[in-house]
Amino acid sequence: MVVMGKVVGAQGIQGWVKVQTFTEYLDSLLDYDTWYVGSEQAWHPMQVLEANVHGKVLIAKLEGILDRTAAEKYKGQLIAVHRADLPEQPEGEYYWSDLVGLSVENLAGEAFGIVDSLLETGANDVLVVKGERGETLMPFIASVIQHVDLKKKLIQVDWQADYLK
Repeated sequence: MVVMGKVVGAQGIQGWVKVQTFTEYLDSLLDYDTWYVGSEQAWHPMQVLEANVHGKVLIAKLEGILDRTAAEKYKGQLIAVHRADLPEQPEGEYYWSDLVGLSVENLAGEAFGIVDSLLETGANDVLVVKGERGETLMPFIASVIQHVDLKKKLIQVDWQADYLK
């Protein structure tokens, strides 16, 4: 499963939910008729009856959510899709979920830690790497990211250890 968003609240009185997406394009989740709602421990398939872009969020009517009270119970729940349902990425492009959990080291073999999350800044994405030295923010750009090896779960970067402090 790949987490694509999160329910952030209820919309109206007829059981619609507001969804913050974690996708590159706000409307990417609209490509899927079934969303898996829940958490890493338990996913529940829910049919998407209707969904639309509404400002900076999606609003969606999901099967089985009949009123605002029911919709409010889903606040904080994650939304995911099966990895097999995602389009294959071109060479050199990655889903954020593929990068989270990878080890990061520089070209000299110095370890920085593990990718905890990514940030979208507008100019470029940024890796949030957490390790023994604390948190390091690294731009996800070609001059910094030298090699991503998903099989070895490793990202090699052109980044000096003294950039940390």
